[in-house]
Amino acid sequence: MNEHVTQNLFPTSLLEEADGEGHNASDNATMGEIISKRFSRRNFLQGSLAVSAIAATVSPVALMSADEARAAGKAGSAFNFNEIEAGVDAKHHVAEGYNADVLLRWGDAVLPGAPSFDPLKQSTEAQAKQFGYNNDYVGFIPLKGSSTHGLLVVNHEYTNPHLMFPGLVKIVDGKVSQNKLSKEQVDVEMAAHGGTIVEIRKEGGKWQVIADGKLNRRITSNTPMQITGPAAGHDRLKTAADPTGTKVFGTLNNCAGGVTPWGTYIMAEENFHGYFQGKLPEGHAEAANYKRYGVPEGSYEWGNFYDRFDLSKEPNEPNRFGWIVEVDAMDPTSTPKKRTALGRFKHEGAESIVANNGKVVFYLGDDERFDYVYKFVTDGTFNPADRKANMDLLDKGTLYVAKFGEDGSMQWMPLIHGQGPLTEANGFKSQADVLIETRKAGDLLGATKMDRPEDIQPNGVNGKVYVMLTNNTKRKANQVNAANPRAENAFGHIIEITENDGDFTATAGKWEVLLKCGDPSVAAVGATFSTETTKNGWFGMPDNCAVDSAGRLWVATDGNSPKGTGRTDGLWAVDTEGSARATSKLFFRVPVGAEMCGPLFTPDDETAFVAVQHPGDGGEDWAGHGRPSYYEDLSTRWPDFKPDMPTRPAVVAITKIGGGKIAV
Repeated sequence: MNEHVTQNLFPTSLLEEADGEGHNASDNATMGEIISKRFSRRNFLQGSLAVSAIAATVSPVALMSADEARAAGKAGSAFNFNEIEAGVDAKHHVAEGYNADVLLRWGDAVLPGAPSFDPLKQSTEAQAKQFGYNNDYVGFIPLKGSSTHGLLVVNHEYTNPHLMFPGLVKIVDGKVSQNKLSKEQVDVEMAAHGGTIVEIRKEGGKWQVIADGKLNRRITSNTPMQITGPAAGHDRLKTAADPTGTKVFGTLNNCAGGVTPWGTYIMAEENFHGYFQGKLPEGHAEAANYKRYGVPEGSYEWGNFYDRFDLSKEPNEPNRFGWIVEVDAMDPTSTPKKRTALGRFKHEGAESIVANNGKVVFYLGDDERFDYVYKFVTDGTFNPADRKANMDLLDKGTLYVAKFGEDGSMQWMPLIHGQGPLTEANGFKSQADVLIETRKAGDLLGATKMDRPEDIQPNGVNGKVYVMLTNNTKRKANQVNAANPRAENAFGHIIEITENDGDFTATAGKWEVLLKCGDPSVAAVGATFSTETTKNGWFGMPDNCAVDSAGRLWVATDGNSPKGTGRTDGLWAVDTEGSARATSKLFFRVPVGAEMCGPLFTPDDETAFVAVQHPGDGGEDWAGHGRPSYYEDLSTRWPDFKPDMPTRPAVVAITKIGGGKIAV
């Protein structure tokens, strides 16, 4: 331990922390400005909750006392479990009465012939057959309609070489440095990215991996993929390796994702800017485009060995990333498709729902400070009786960007070439240009600048849509607005959208703040959890979320730390209805340094899958001491706790002891 080293200095970790200023230079209104204007001084709350003017954006039910709510005849909490204690240590913890079993760890066998994981003998060939690194999104595709037998689909977002490989890190006089990676290590990184499709079955109450499953598959940074939709074949996507502009090797930085109603696996490409290095040729046409996306950022060293990640050698390559990827999980020989109709930006995920008219609606967040919320509506309709008929629904549709009004209204503005400012005069010669430069199109339409929009989850039970806004410490006091109400927003908030007439395809709706996160006992934070929320129940930095089959909201977090909040990240159950609205309870927590990803519930709600990402990363140990954590000196060796084994990201299956639905 080195008490003088107190922050994370490792490049790929810093990339994922997304602590930059953001790249949106437009004059569009910020969400904080909108919220502050929405509520005048007469809306200031008095008493213990009078921490900020915009606290009034929370539903009035959430601000009632428990007795007032009961008197109003509102129902209590939808969740029945004994909350665990918030804190920090080297292990994971789950609520009493539940098992939390590690199902799949980095390096576990996925394909036939995969060797046993040996951290001292890593190779590209081995990793391509093993479970990848930093599991993020988790999805479940039932086989024959079963809740106990299906395909687990998992994104592998990024790699932490300082946690993966021995001998990389040096500390001299309290200064941390990381050696350059070898080509062999870069190749392992590339194989550890992408995704995993693996058959699993629940037997005797425990989930098992079917190692010889015929549908098992690894997708990596080198898997051949097809580019489809309006941008396919465009000159801006053509490279020396692919002069057609329709083929690309691999996918990377897959954060959250989704499973479509027709059972395909969605991978969302997020922080693609970090993989590129070098300089564009002088005066290159893509300079402004790349500046808006932060390209090149250079956290990864792949460009040292592969020309396609060096802008000076392959200037169009970044335009081939930042898309939504669709994979037919039922065909392990199928070619994944990058669906350009859903736009190019730093996609957090793509959760979907079938609207009443049969069209399919996808909600999309652009995870960067001051960027936007989107949705995509298919032109065609979902046919539940003909899977094949749905397989290209994502190539035709309308992409919309959100503008949140000060009065609680909102608009979904279409990104269609030729409409409004999206014309050749503004640099858009075709719909392909609109999609390649989605952020620029949103800028020109006046979309609302948000506090890192991450997961966006439609709720088919109550008709609402929940937007996770993780944080934005770069928002200044003069930039607050109605939907982003706090300056220096360290803890994030959750917005609830109600589409007009309950129609998910609507182009207008209403919104309100469900929760402003952080410690409610610190008045300056301005958190708005209900008064029924305990000291363990509050959280900061909402990131991923899930809605179970009963319509209940579960929130996973990213960024809680020993010194920041005195707790690790975890999974919280959040009430959205009745007297318990805005009440939160801690159900599961991760080891020190880890982020909580997933979560995912089986259709019968009897299993919750969660993904523990980058355990042991960060600049603190479990006691909150400043320290670098790296391969030789880890803050935790979860989940194996063996001296010869590094920490390993893993998927955990949570089940009720004796069986039954989670939290019921």
